[in-house]
Amino acid sequence: MKPHAFVAMPFGSKLGHDGQPIDFNRVYVEYLQPALETAGLEVFRADQELRAGDIRADLFQELLLADLVVADLTLDNPNVWYELGVRHALRARGVVLVQGPRPEQPFDIYTDRKLRYALRDGAPDPATLAVDCAALTAMVRASMASSTRRKVSPVFQLIPNLEQPPWRQLLLVERNEFSDTFANWSRRMEVARQKNRPGDILVLADETPVRALRLEGKRSAGHALLKLKQYELALEQFETALGVDPDDQTSREQKAVCLCTLGRYDEAREWVRQLTHDYPRDPECWALAGRVEMENWTSRWRQPGLTPAQMHTAASQENAALGAAIEPYYGAFVADPAHHVSGINALTLQVLRQHCAGKSSRTVIDNLTGGVLWASLTAQERDRKSYAARASYAQLCLLVNSLESVREEYGNMVAAANRDWFALDSSRETLALLRDIDFRPAETSVALTIVEREIARSSPPFEPRQVLLFSGHMVDAPGRQPARFPAECEHLAAEKIAETLDRLAVGPGDLALAQAASGGDLLFLEACQARGVRLQAMLPFDEPEFIERSVLPASNGEHWRQRYFSLTRGIDNQPLIMPAELGTLPKDLRGEEANAFERCNLWLLYTALACGIDKVRFVCLWNGGGGDGLGGTAHMYQEVKRRTGRVSWIDTRTLW
Repeated sequence: MKPHAFVAMPFGSKLGHDGQPIDFNRVYVEYLQPALETAGLEVFRADQELRAGDIRADLFQELLLADLVVADLTLDNPNVWYELGVRHALRARGVVLVQGPRPEQPFDIYTDRKLRYALRDGAPDPATLAVDCAALTAMVRASMASSTRRKVSPVFQLIPNLEQPPWRQLLLVERNEFSDTFANWSRRMEVARQKNRPGDILVLADETPVRALRLEGKRSAGHALLKLKQYELALEQFETALGVDPDDQTSREQKAVCLCTLGRYDEAREWVRQLTHDYPRDPECWALAGRVEMENWTSRWRQPGLTPAQMHTAASQENAALGAAIEPYYGAFVADPAHHVSGINALTLQVLRQHCAGKSSRTVIDNLTGGVLWASLTAQERDRKSYAARASYAQLCLLVNSLESVREEYGNMVAAANRDWFALDSSRETLALLRDIDFRPAETSVALTIVEREIARSSPPFEPRQVLLFSGHMVDAPGRQPARFPAECEHLAAEKIAETLDRLAVGPGDLALAQAASGGDLLFLEACQARGVRLQAMLPFDEPEFIERSVLPASNGEHWRQRYFSLTRGIDNQPLIMPAELGTLPKDLRGEEANAFERCNLWLLYTALACGIDKVRFVCLWNGGGGDGLGGTAHMYQEVKRRTGRVSWIDTRTLW
């Protein structure tokens, strides 16, 4: 969705300071609206005159949450001053001031930078209008691109310790258009999170009603992708979130996690250093510092092809790197003794230092053992269903207790997981590390067997070998001119699609994503089905409407409908219906709906990328035409080509 601009200005015809009328509706239509739209914003203003101090709920909500407020100060209009005052009081930035001719400046904003526009006969001056519009567009773009740390409001400039309220605290009690849109968007996001569909989340994150929600949407997408171990794409989401708010602590932390997991330890350390500087008492930040150093320590000795004994020997030579990991974990646990995750990690690393014949204080180990015991057990008392608390206690038993205790507590831990594959996989990774370093082999083996047995009972996410993404032309309707995909050329398209799939060596273990329209889509899906590929059709409309709009219009439409039903009846995954999964099409401020086909293509693209950027293979049956909008075939082609270069373009201009 585009950023929102709220315009605070007089309405209709008003007398200027020289006694001549000014048509502010023309100022809006000819100057403000086109300049703001050229800058890439959607524009909102009240549609009727308001009494001083009287303001509608939806107008007030837009004033508070709009990405930018443009105030026209040509006249001393009470409503404009009221709206500007409210914005300055509650938001630190996002204001641009403009004015036409006036003999003197208001004292309170005398030094504030204002753009001036020229008038002739009470309307924007045609001789300077283009220049005035360009200047406003440039200022708006500069304002939107400026750091969120820059304070424009004089209130926040004069009170340096004043912090603007989080956007959620600016939601009105009274229901309004924004609150309804936000509530619907939030419900869809929650459903997508519960279903663990990052592709859905990525689409919804692009459809946020205002910029503030874009931060939340991108964070949610990043978290979902982290769970799926798609670290590069997750990093993109957190970097986009930081583009909205560079100070967002969660996004800063998760960016450091992504960098660390990608092996970019120097960059991760720098992000963590800044976090611990900004939040010196936050145990999460110090625990993150410990994680970065632990990953670095592990990478120095854990190499493919080495036996546990060999890795144990290699780890024994990395005592300094191990110490660098222990210190921040220990500090986090001291700062917050209830933070059992930091405690168990500090204790585990201390015990492993001892295991690797490094210097390790028995007193420190005993103190940590008691601290983690208390922290993990009290956490279980607070939340009986806490898997994290159960996992900390089970790991404690693995470090210091008997084999039978390990067997019992890991059994309790996996029961608390409630078949959460991601939680269990995290525990498996920890146990695999202990196995590789040859730590308490019998106890570690028992624990790992219990966890892996439970994982086998769970439902792991499908991890395709390749993701085959398709976009292509429908078969022409009877009489279409100029012809794009003539019905008699079906066999040529089918042969070329089959040839392309064979060149890509597709087969069982791959995933095919497409709509299921007559022509290219169905030919592609049928060819993939014949090769044992797992299919997922994704439809922009409810099935009856989709068949009516995208299957039946083709030449011999009834034949294509039968092929559609034959295909969908023969696959395990029934078609996903976009309105059911993502909700109704988003609308702009004019009430115009987004293009359903482009939204569906974007949904397909994001779903494919979420499976792994390096796995995506894009196949298109296309004449090279169409627009450049998000979700179009051209956009899909360029996006996959930019990321992986794995594109197979069947150019219909040369095919027939």
